[in-house]
Amino acid sequence: MTALTKQIQNNCHISDALYAGNYTLCIYLLKMREFYRWETQTPFTAKLDNTDIGQWLTQREALWDEIDEQPIKNIQLNNQSYDLYDNELINKQLEKQQLVYSGGYGLHGKPVFFLGELIYKEQHTDYTLLISGKEYARDLAAPPGMAQNKTIYIRRESLRRFIWEKFEESQWHTQENPLSRALDCYNFKTQIEESLEKMTDNEVDTVLQHEIGEIKAGKILGEAWEEMLINLTASQAELMTRAVRDNIADMLSTLPKILERNEASQIHFYFANLSSMRKLIFPSLYKSYNEWLEIKNSDTLKTLIPQASDHWIKIAEQILTLYKQHDKNAHSHIETLINNNYL
Repeated sequence: MTALTKQIQNNCHISDALYAGNYTLCIYLLKMREFYRWETQTPFTAKLDNTDIGQWLTQREALWDEIDEQPIKNIQLNNQSYDLYDNELINKQLEKQQLVYSGGYGLHGKPVFFLGELIYKEQHTDYTLLISGKEYARDLAAPPGMAQNKTIYIRRESLRRFIWEKFEESQWHTQENPLSRALDCYNFKTQIEESLEKMTDNEVDTVLQHEIGEIKAGKILGEAWEEMLINLTASQAELMTRAVRDNIADMLSTLPKILERNEASQIHFYFANLSSMRKLIFPSLYKSYNEWLEIKNSDTLKTLIPQASDHWIKIAEQILTLYKQHDKNAHSHIETLINNNYL
């Protein structure tokens, strides 16, 4: 266990060393602050010491300087070597120990790894669901949900930490917004731990529904989409195409399920986490949310879903056509297409 954790964490450090510079300074510092809290196992309610964080940050950046030219290595397990992206084979070995592993790619093509406690497994017709609890190894980036091939990973600890970061963020601002409305549905003032647990439980389903939508979108878009993303890495076109796919996933699964449950907290939190890019290219979605706020009727949102699904699938198909025509020079053509087709 210790040797396995060390291997995976070392791969995480190497990935962070190569890609941490892609963040803006503000986002970088926020992520490092959260990562420090995880690594030192500091309780959420404990006040962080800026001096301690500063020293840790200096040490971590020094480590990155030492290892940034090292290769990411395969996983050595039970005297065998496994491709670090062969999640299915590795997890077959780990399941008896109630562990779950994942190796994949995130934004800008960053390798993302984690090792955690396996707390739930469920087999479905279209996918396998794996939910992890405590995490033993992870990157600076810790996405709460990932869909890889036909496996969905829900990282409950990462989701819980993500919600806590959002709660702390809300304390820095006084204006009413979707985040403050979502948090107001819970009793964070007097029951912080209970509220955090309850909100995490509710949002696990939202994350799951988005990843189910990702699988559905993948069936429509095919493998050519993933190949295209690799060649659009670290560009405006990559951010825009990822936003298009997220829109498709949410119209196919996430938003219909949220509206079906009709939990105000989940609706607010969904809109609190829309990226700036998605708000830019899909203004009618946020407009429909504001109408829902006024009249507490979701008919406008429900009506938008099939129209938006058709629209974004059509745009995605045109994006793929442009990529086939222009290959690695398709960036500007894709940006123009999306900019001319906001919904």
